[in-house]
Amino acid sequence: MLLAVDVGNTQTVIGLFAADKLVGHWRISTNAALTGDELRVKVSGLLSLDGHSWGQVADLILASVVPRLTSAWEEVAHVACECEVMIVGPGLKTGMPIRYDNPHEVGADRIVNGVAAYARLGGPVVVVDFGTATTIDVIDASGAYLGGAIAPGVETSAEALFSKAARLSKVDLEPPSAVIGTNTRMSVQAGLMLGEAAMVDGLVRRVWVELGRETPVIATGGLAACMGTLCDTITEVDTDLTLSGLLLIFEHNR
Repeated sequence: MLLAVDVGNTQTVIGLFAADKLVGHWRISTNAALTGDELRVKVSGLLSLDGHSWGQVADLILASVVPRLTSAWEEVAHVACECEVMIVGPGLKTGMPIRYDNPHEVGADRIVNGVAAYARLGGPVVVVDFGTATTIDVIDASGAYLGGAIAPGVETSAEALFSKAARLSKVDLEPPSAVIGTNTRMSVQAGLMLGEAAMVDGLVRRVWVELGRETPVIATGGLAACMGTLCDTITEVDTDLTLSGLLLIFEHNR
């Protein structure tokens, strides 16, 4: 089996594949202080919950934006799987040309999402990832990564707001029933959730103008299911998009 791991700044998504079938899927908090031993024990518990074990894992592919955890996952692969971890980055074939000014600046997760989106929908296509940052990535008709936009994520914006505004209390990140909030909770939810949706729609429409056409827009990330219903431009939601991309890249390099 293949263990696919996407280490984000806030959350880590882990998927277990048997051939091309996703048989296990877990989302945990990212903790840069964890050692390889601690990660191995944590993942062992997740695997056992669904009736799996490290003994079934033959390969591991990793996309990480947290360098300290990259080395920890390499240690996990050596000890638990007795294999070399395949790391998405320079030197690994993705099948996707990068048109960024400096390709090394592009986060691994953005490339992985692009690979999966293009394989699924063709191009041009736009990917919106609702994570620590809300990223908008654009793939052209030839399957090349063009670039995109990076903005604060919903939870990041919420944390900044609550830490700076002494009289505002934390609220659940749920869509309000109206944009005109009749109490503080609704007003904050409208600003955070509907404001984020308006930003995404505005950026996507600007992307369409630059491309000269409308495109499919696929959303992923921890808040994709919620935000996808609020954004007029999003045509599809797939919270497992990054895992699908990791599987494709693994197969491309195997």
